[in-house]
Amino acid sequence: MEQIALNWGLEPHYYSVTELTQAMREALSERFTDIWVSGEISGTKLPASGHYYFTLKDEAAQLRCVCYRMTARYLKFKPQDGVAVLARGRIDFYDARGEVQLVVEALEPQGFGALQLAFEQLKKKLAAEGLFDAGRKRPLPALPERIGIVTSPTGAVIRDMVQILERRYPGRHIRLYPAQVQGEAAIEQVAAGVEYFSRSGWADVVIVARGGGSLEDLWAFNEERLARAIAACSVPVISAVGHETDFTIADFVADLRAPTPSAAAEMVICTRQSLVERLDAAGIKLRQAARLNLAMLARRWHRLAVDQVTFHRALGKRSQRVDELDYRLRDLARAAVGSRRRALDSAAARLGQLDVRLKFAQVRRRLEAGETAAMQCVRLRLSRAGGVLGPLEAHLAQLSPLKILERGYAIVEKDGKIVKSPADAPVDSEVRIRLAQGELRSRVITPDGNSGLPS
Repeated sequence: MEQIALNWGLEPHYYSVTELTQAMREALSERFTDIWVSGEISGTKLPASGHYYFTLKDEAAQLRCVCYRMTARYLKFKPQDGVAVLARGRIDFYDARGEVQLVVEALEPQGFGALQLAFEQLKKKLAAEGLFDAGRKRPLPALPERIGIVTSPTGAVIRDMVQILERRYPGRHIRLYPAQVQGEAAIEQVAAGVEYFSRSGWADVVIVARGGGSLEDLWAFNEERLARAIAACSVPVISAVGHETDFTIADFVADLRAPTPSAAAEMVICTRQSLVERLDAAGIKLRQAARLNLAMLARRWHRLAVDQVTFHRALGKRSQRVDELDYRLRDLARAAVGSRRRALDSAAARLGQLDVRLKFAQVRRRLEAGETAAMQCVRLRLSRAGGVLGPLEAHLAQLSPLKILERGYAIVEKDGKIVKSPADAPVDSEVRIRLAQGELRSRVITPDGNSGLPS
């Protein structure tokens, strides 16, 4: 009506963006509160918030979709690109981007069961993590004393298993962890039973059992919660769920899969009779092996005895040869020692004749005689030279200028030369006067040719 009024020139009504988006949201939510939309999923995103964002499209259009985390937890399968689905939910208007979106509350695949798709998705995920690898499978204990069973306490499964275990090997300890095996509570209860036996350490082996049923009935054993509990169990786990043709995620994760619960009771432990038969067979083989070993040892000892006689004979011959060689070696050693001794005596006699000490004494005497003669010659030569040197020294002393100086004379020198005339010592020149005792230094103050003395 407001648009009509605007066309007729009436007063227009203005909307803010927020008001308009709120009005659109109210109109859409009133009209599309619970609808089913068919299309193909594309552009799936899963951020850290846990919400799924994807687009539903067909040949002509596309629609934004969001599945919040609390709702996604209960989906039978997770959104996956390329899967045609029926999405149930309500239309909402996302103000921040101005977009219409479908808030998904349920998903059903078209042409492919939701449970089967969820099964394949989880199987692929756990296989990629290595939970199905044969290398992590543990062998069952040969004769378990304590057997833990997780199953319903009221079904025929537990009764059949207990009867089989009692019949095959009485006296085993059996502990039942009661759990629902169908319905919403079955997942947590069965997983809690596996975790109990893993945590307590009581059981040697754990059996997770349930009778046959449809895929929906067995779905608790296809949940990731139970699969991870089995993988983390500290003792081997046998999965005995459904019939021989039924396969669950628990079968792939467990250390051993039994086709039925009764088969699991037969596989977990052998019968007492079969154990006795195995022990008897082992005893027979042990006795046979012992007899064989004793026969082989007897032949070996006989061969060693024969070899020992032959060895002693050969050893006797070798000993005789050693004695002969020993005697011969002793004779050769005595002959060599005698020869060396005679040569040594001869050398000692010759050395006595050529005693070095006598030669050293003779040389020492000759050296001392030569030293005495040399000293006498030196003293004689010194005495003769002293007799010649004495008169010459006395004459030299008489001719020495120093004797003249002692009578009061002096020697005048200038620049290392003796001054013989006034011209050799100009005015203001320095001269050195050498006396009998010491020297004097003087400066010339009178001119040449003038003595400067009073007449």
